[in-house]
Amino acid sequence: MSRAKGYTNAPADVVEELEKSVAVDDFLPSPARIAEMLKKHETIPVTMKLKKETVDRYKRFASKKGIKYQTFVSSVLDRYAKQL
Repeated sequence: MSRAKGYTNAPADVVEELEKSVAVDDFLPSPARIAEMLKKHETIPVTMKLKKETVDRYKRFASKKGIKYQTFVSSVLDRYAKQL
């Protein structure tokens, strides 16, 4: 047997904060897009020549983010290719 619970007005400080709040546009990818990003894709090894300074920059960035630099380079190329 459940009892209906009555709602009360929010405390004044909560009401004040809600009134001052600002709506934020939804910037997150859709669940379908997240699933696509996580999906494993077939990869092939590629040999290419890059500038040492570029590779060093990518390695530093990847190290700061805790990811493998080759994975980072691959994602950069993927994003570029999708814009074509």
